[in-house]
Amino acid sequence: MTDTSSSPIASFHLIRYDTAGAMKHMAFDRPLLRHTGGLLFWRLLGTGRGRAMSLGADLHRWALFAVWRREDDLDAFLRASPIAARWRAEASESWQVRLDRVASRGAWSGRDPFAAMSAGRGGGERPATACPEGGGGPVAVLTRASIRPGRLVAFYRSVPAVDELLRRQDGCLASIGMGEWPLARQATFSLWRDRQAVRAFAYQGQAHQRVIERVRAHEWYAEELFARFTPYASEGTWDGADPLR
Repeated sequence: MTDTSSSPIASFHLIRYDTAGAMKHMAFDRPLLRHTGGLLFWRLLGTGRGRAMSLGADLHRWALFAVWRREDDLDAFLRASPIAARWRAEASESWQVRLDRVASRGAWSGRDPFAAMSAGRGGGERPATACPEGGGGPVAVLTRASIRPGRLVAFYRSVPAVDELLRRQDGCLASIGMGEWPLARQATFSLWRDRQAVRAFAYQGQAHQRVIERVRAHEWYAEELFARFTPYASEGTWDGADPLR
């Protein structure tokens, strides 16, 4: 594990409330996040009911994905932010994990959210966290896509097969579909037993392979992002348990 105390890290937070009014917090939290020290990139995301990018929304649960200048900034947010205080006081369930970038490609709203995670102290290249071909422990994967309007119907017709394939993956510890804008801007966050499990889903699952082929052939996405991380220091529960423990 690389020393993340003075280097950029990412974090993922999944929050559930008992009432369906949880979505109001997304509007109230945005101004606070804009003024949070050390927060380099963030997105508040509604969540779906399936493991993949689905049409059904879960109005009780939402997510925050963030990139921090250094780990101390995340610690300060969790200690002093009114957002984190509300999570502790009002959430019926919460789970969070710290993420060390292994690899990423693509853009999110026209920018690379992980640019700072590629450069180490002194401007040099920061070595990627070790994740050997043979496995190397749990892997977190973030995908995000901006779907072209003319490809929305074809995209959502493909989702059920991928969602079912994910359910059958014994190497998938947990997965959730998310959206930052209805229908057209979708994302997933997933946890896997090891890198081999990720590769088995990506390259051996026929349903997933067919979707990828159609994405490329028909240019479904106007923008896309893929990132892989080493997850560490998880806390709380996700659907009743910590999938990394």
